[in-house]
Amino acid sequence: MNDPASNNAVILFDGVCNLCSGAVQFVLQHDNNGYFRFASLQSDAGQKLLEQYKLSGDNLGTIVLIENGRAFTRSTAALRVTRRLRWPYSMISVARIVPSPLRDSVYAFIARNRYKWFGKTEQCMIPKPEYARRFLE
Repeated sequence: MNDPASNNAVILFDGVCNLCSGAVQFVLQHDNNGYFRFASLQSDAGQKLLEQYKLSGDNLGTIVLIENGRAFTRSTAALRVTRRLRWPYSMISVARIVPSPLRDSVYAFIARNRYKWFGKTEQCMIPKPEYARRFLE
């Protein structure tokens, strides 16, 4: 498969999770350079990228960032995304100094409860027309 992350990073997200879809909308609004592309974990494009990077398609409880030929998950992925956002959101990335086991335990707690707290939809989000070209579908 031709790597869609060769010039831009790709964020794979749980397409039926309201929290995840809200996070994607936030990134779209604050990624001034259009650096990120998106695909839901449930989509064909998402599944192919998971396979290409040897990640399990069974676990939809994490964000996946594919950047510079590497796949990042959980809190590391989320914090790597924030470093590319406009000020002041880029400052969130300094939280990478917190050890990843601690960051990932907080991430896992939120991921386990995301449907209960934020709900879920029956289908993946449909991007606004102005953002559609940034989705790999």
